[in-house]
Amino acid sequence: MTHPLRDRNFRLLFTGRVIDALGDAVSPAALTLAIIVATRSSAGLAVVLVCALLPKVALLPIGGVAADRLGPRHVAMAAAVVSGAAQLSIGLLLLAGHIDFLLIAIAAAVKGAASAFDTPATLPLVAGTTDGDGRQAANSLMGIAGSATNLAGPAIAGALIFTVGAGWAFVLDAATFGFSACTLALIKVRPVQVPRKSLRGDLASGWAEVRARTWYWTSLIGHATWNFAAGMLLTTGPLIAVTELGGKSAWLAVLEASAVGYLTGAFIAGRTKVSRAVLVGNVALMSYAMPLILFAVAAPAWAVVVAYGLAMACLGFLNPVWETAVQQEIPAEVLARVSAYDWLVSLGAMPLGYALGPALTREFGYTWPLAGAAVLVLVALSIPVCLPDVRNLRLRHAPADASRADVRA
Repeated sequence: MTHPLRDRNFRLLFTGRVIDALGDAVSPAALTLAIIVATRSSAGLAVVLVCALLPKVALLPIGGVAADRLGPRHVAMAAAVVSGAAQLSIGLLLLAGHIDFLLIAIAAAVKGAASAFDTPATLPLVAGTTDGDGRQAANSLMGIAGSATNLAGPAIAGALIFTVGAGWAFVLDAATFGFSACTLALIKVRPVQVPRKSLRGDLASGWAEVRARTWYWTSLIGHATWNFAAGMLLTTGPLIAVTELGGKSAWLAVLEASAVGYLTGAFIAGRTKVSRAVLVGNVALMSYAMPLILFAVAAPAWAVVVAYGLAMACLGFLNPVWETAVQQEIPAEVLARVSAYDWLVSLGAMPLGYALGPALTREFGYTWPLAGAAVLVLVALSIPVCLPDVRNLRLRHAPADASRADVRA
């Protein structure tokens, strides 16, 4: 197998995406601290975050249509330019010492809308610059890099905030978007012929591809349930860690275990060849029930940390192999639309967990809601695991060409 980084096109794509992700990992921490310090309240921050999220969720299906119709490279380049301009405007406002929530919220909404077009373009970009066995390794590299930037981003943000000011974090983010746009301009992505339809027809055909594959939509329900449970744990877990498990250090240890675990899982995914990868990945995701239960009973901190790290390693393994299966099985001409629906379900499920976690905890305490979430995860993921369509789906590890020829394992 030729390593994907030996291919100039993927190497440029990977470099641009890593730099872009690093900038995106820096700016959230800077925005959070800038608003909290200026207002001593979380209300303004909540408004800005909602303004960023709602346009992304609303426009994801349209973004998928655009990426399929116009080509993922062109759409991603345009999204990078728009996102860079939005982040630069926030940076200039902060550098001027002017915290204008309306302007910042508008800029955040513009960036969120641009993200709705960029996100569905990722899978087609990787599929269009890699082949065969190289795709799983490429997806693994993207996962490893994304996790690494999430580790480095807050540290860089802190250094900028305490030296030159929070505004420079957004200027840096804008520069990384510009760099990403330049790399996208230099790469070549295999062209895909997409039949012309109306917008409604394009949306319907993308959804039809989702519904036509039992392995896909049943797994997607399981993944959405996982995200819902994760949303609950991310809002109730810190409280449990601080009050029951030994303080802030316990939650920080959980976060470190999460990062290390995800990196490890993504690394393993890039080094192994698992034929029934979707089946194995869905079974692995069931491990998330363990940290949910351990948090629910306030188990010793070391047990919670280990269980959470293992669960996140399973997620780090699943994501690259899932993306590889989707790139293999979904026709290239609808890949962005299908990816958009995937993100739409996931992004919709996690905020619901954010909201219900604290509400249920106030009403019933944290034990039963988290235990219930663990049961939901096990049930939702056991359904696709038991289906023949999932159990019989195999990744093709022999090199495949762009025509998606019929290869039987």
